Amino acid sequence: CYVVRLGVLDVGSNTVHLLVVDARRGGHPTPMSSTKATLRLAEAIDDSGKITKRGADRLVSTVEEFAKIAASSGCAELMAFATSAVRDAENSDDVLARVRDEAGVELQVLGGVDESRLTFLAVRRWYGWSAGRIVNIDIGGGSLELCSGVDEAPDVALSLQLGAGRLTREWLPEDPPGRRRVAMLRDWLQSELAEASVAVLEAGPPDLTVASSKTFRSLAR
Repeated sequence: CYVVRLGVLDVGSNTVHLLVVDARRGGHPTPMSSTKATLRLAEAIDDSGKITKRGADRLVSTVEEFAKIAASSGCAELMAFATSAVRDAENSDDVLARVRDEAGVELQVLGGVDESRLTFLAVRRWYGWSAGRIVNIDIGGGSLELCSGVDEAPDVALSLQLGAGRLTREWLPEDPPGRRRVAMLRDWLQSELAEASVAVLEAGPPDLTVASSKTFRSLAR
C-alpha cells in the first residue's frame, strides 16, 4: 500500500504546531514527529487590530524554520493553515503575503465554522462510528468551537470568540484575578453560551463528549 509522508502546519493564537504523518488512502494516519513553538501571536495584535511587525517577523521566521524541518523529514507536501489570530487580524492579507514571499509557504486561513467542522471530522475518525453522537468542544486561544453530530459532518458547527487567551486578556488583567472579576466573567459567559448550548443540545443527547485540541485538527488534514 502506497504511503506518503505529509507535514501539517497549524498556526494558532498561542502556538505553531508541525505534525509529520505517514498517510495512506483509506487508512489511519501515523504520526511520526511533532514540533511546537510558543508564538503567542494573539498577544502581538495592536490597538488597531493589526499584527505588529515584530509579531509578523516571528511568524515568518517560525514558519520558515518549520518548513525546513518538514523538508528534512521527507515530507512530500506541507499543508499549512492558520486560525483565530490571523483570521481576525486587520492586516491578515499583508501578513499572509509576507509568509508566502519570505518563508515560501502558502498559509491558508480557516474560517471559524470550517475549523469546527474539520476538528469534528478528525474526532469522528479517531473514535470511530461506534462512538455514536459526539459533542466536541475545542477551546483555543482565540476562539471556542462547538459541534455535534453522528456522521463525519456535524449537524451543528459553531465558532465563538471565547478562547481562553482572549478572555484572559480582555477580562482578567490582574494575576491572580479577583473573585469578583471571575464571577463577572462567569456570568457573562453563561449568557454568551446560552444560545449556542441550546443549539448543540437540541441536535440530540451525546454518547461521547470530547474536549479536543489542534492535534485532532491536524490529523484530519
